[in-house]
Amino acid sequence: LGLTGPSMPPLAPEWWHALGDPQLDAILAAALAGNPSLDTALARLRAASATLAESDSATAPQVTFDGSVSRQRLSGRSTIPPPFAGSTRWIASAQAGLNWNLDFFGRQKALIAQAGAGVRAAGFDAATARLSIIASVAAAYVDLSRAYALGDVARDLVVSREQSLGLANTRVRTGLGSDFELRAGETLLAEARQALVRAEAGRTLAVHALAALAGRGVDFYPTVVRPRFAPDRMAALPVAVPADLLGRRPDLLAARARVDAAVGGQAAARADFYPNVDLRALVGLSSIGIGSFFSGDARTYGGGPAISLPLFDGGRLKARYAGAAAQVDLAVADYDATVLRAVREAADALTNVAANDADLVAQRRILAGLDATIRLDRTRVSTGLGSQLDLLETGTRVLAARQAEADLVADAALRRVQLLTALGGGFTPPSDAETTR
Repeated sequence: LGLTGPSMPPLAPEWWHALGDPQLDAILAAALAGNPSLDTALARLRAASATLAESDSATAPQVTFDGSVSRQRLSGRSTIPPPFAGSTRWIASAQAGLNWNLDFFGRQKALIAQAGAGVRAAGFDAATARLSIIASVAAAYVDLSRAYALGDVARDLVVSREQSLGLANTRVRTGLGSDFELRAGETLLAEARQALVRAEAGRTLAVHALAALAGRGVDFYPTVVRPRFAPDRMAALPVAVPADLLGRRPDLLAARARVDAAVGGQAAARADFYPNVDLRALVGLSSIGIGSFFSGDARTYGGGPAISLPLFDGGRLKARYAGAAAQVDLAVADYDATVLRAVREAADALTNVAANDADLVAQRRILAGLDATIRLDRTRVSTGLGSQLDLLETGTRVLAARQAEADLVADAALRRVQLLTALGGGFTPPSDAETTR
């Protein structure tokens, strides 16, 4: 895949603690404690673990006990000797049996391997769900911070433009200004107030999203305050896609585990073509008549190997094996697609981080230029050398530029969250789950 990124130390599993925002820590803790999607993934993990335990138990000796007492008329034309033939008697039996599958051809071993891989896949799916929840909460929290920043921009402009409109009113009353100047000031103030309304709506929607992710209701809304996280405290980010971190992504590891599960299923289907060898034994008591049930002659026992071999099944085993082989091909194709998607997501995230940082630098230069321009426009208008149209146009551009700067600052944090997520979000797989890149 041409991954040439340098090796990096593992990311901290709870990297958000470094941002220094207790509110974010609390919301993430609540989201991870009771999110339905994570609960579903954990339930699937428990189900897979139960399947593994069931498969593993098949390799141990199976001991059973059967007992019965019944009153029965015995045939007079069968193998039962007189005086029992043709009479009605009590029949009693009690028997313990032992059955042990010797698994000479590895069928049970393959089923255990398949179930074990299923457990690993379910565990990685749970980690993927957890990572998705963290990313969703972080994105909503960044949107909350963005809304507060946009609100600050709008409020500052409302105050500034209210002052400008007041000056315009004074100029009109004293005959030094025109109605056009007054209408221009009113337009700029309306734009700033509209931006404030939109920022407040964005803040409210972000709070709603965080409450839903945390599993809380409307009582949660008033408790959310302004974020205090510091994006510059995030973990150091790579400049190229690091293969070692990419290989820790839980979705990629889950896809690899499904390949292992499919291979185990194929091996089990292959073993079905070979003889099934069991070791069986029994011991018990059996008698005609209750009174003789515990006599020495009532004892029965036996044992020996039992072999079963499929001879003709109408192509059932071949069809099963073909299906298992197709499942392997399907799992491999899914794994390949997951790897390619992971590489693209990581590469895109790196590009977005770099592009956003460069965009923010350029935007701040634009904003500095617009601030200088609007000061010059005000001077020119006050001296009669400029046009109110120029001031109106520049004022509108300043609002848009400040909003764009606030968006880019928020996007800088969001892009870093996306990159951390694309690199596995600090997930550390068990040592036996490491895969070859």
